[in-house]
Amino acid sequence: MRPGRLRTALATLALVTAGLVTLPAAAPPPTAAIPTPVHRPKAAPDWSVAMVDSTMARYTPSTIGGWSYPVGLYLYGQYLTYKRTHDARYLTYIKNYVDRFVKSDGSISQSFNSLDSMQAGRLLVILHHETGQDRYRKAAKKIRDRLNTYPRTADGGFWHADTSSRAHQLWADGVYMVNPFLVEYGKEFGDSAYTDDEATKQLYVYGSHLQVANGLLKHAYDESKSVSWADPQTGLAPEHWCRAVGWYSMAIVNVLDAIPANHPRRAQLLEIFRKLAAGLEKYQDPATGRWFQVIDKGGRSDNWTETSCSSMFTYALSRGAQQHYLDPHFTAVARRGYQGVLAKLSVGTDGRTNLADISIGTNVGDYAYYVARTRATNDFHGLGAFLIMNEQLRGD
Repeated sequence: MRPGRLRTALATLALVTAGLVTLPAAAPPPTAAIPTPVHRPKAAPDWSVAMVDSTMARYTPSTIGGWSYPVGLYLYGQYLTYKRTHDARYLTYIKNYVDRFVKSDGSISQSFNSLDSMQAGRLLVILHHETGQDRYRKAAKKIRDRLNTYPRTADGGFWHADTSSRAHQLWADGVYMVNPFLVEYGKEFGDSAYTDDEATKQLYVYGSHLQVANGLLKHAYDESKSVSWADPQTGLAPEHWCRAVGWYSMAIVNVLDAIPANHPRRAQLLEIFRKLAAGLEKYQDPATGRWFQVIDKGGRSDNWTETSCSSMFTYALSRGAQQHYLDPHFTAVARRGYQGVLAKLSVGTDGRTNLADISIGTNVGDYAYYVARTRATNDFHGLGAFLIMNEQLRGD
């Protein structure tokens, strides 16, 4: 036996005799290399990619639905995923969807008589930016020009729709349907002098009517105070419906990100946003990190935590803290929200993602109406909001 091996054998014998080690029944030769196990943390799935791939497997650009804000929201989230991954399939899919509606000469068969119909206009700006094709500029300009004659309240707020059933009404949902489009249109086409002023004005007017003492926004306001849901004194809807407030929270972040630091309305918007953030922190469900369908009534047994608004609030609070619009501690509030939303995400036996507890499209109503809304899985309101949130927080 070589001296080195002899020393090893003697040392081992001494340890065994002392009872400090136990030799295995069939020990490897002393010269055999015993690999040290390496415990690496399991990489988190790329949930944005998984969700986009799942949705593209479920729908073609022709079957995903018509020109609408839920599909527009989802495809905007898909575009954010494209910007990070550079997977050309994602952008091609968006283009094929939009090209169903925009002809080669830039004409688009939409009247744009509601704010909801304008939200997918963000895809027009995106496709012009990505392809340079003038058809998308022409189609987007139709929305911009429609605003010249679009009806407004006395203080300049866009009606939710140019119809008798929506006349004189401001819905918190509406600010997201038009204002992110506006500031992005202005940047892409050199029209920011108008679009920045219009978008900030809309957010301020809506906020001045809808925000109440607890920082949250009521779902809607009727200037005429005549519709059935309106308080006869204030014109306000009775409840804080979570997704309406979620739309507003995302819109205010998008607009703050776009406008110059010295914009005259920046301070007004920051004040609204900070009051809203404090209200959201107060009413975040401590058990799940999510937010309730009727935000301030989580103690009621029939209320439930809703996934799309929880994604929206999580995004807005995270981005707000990152951009120093909000105090840094809102990063932790957002992280709790993020984990709460992830708890609603699963993978089915078909390998595709499923996102649960998403409220379907909803009008203005009372408490009973909101809590009775269908809790859908994979509704586009939720998928789009999830992607926007996930692209903000996935690396956090």
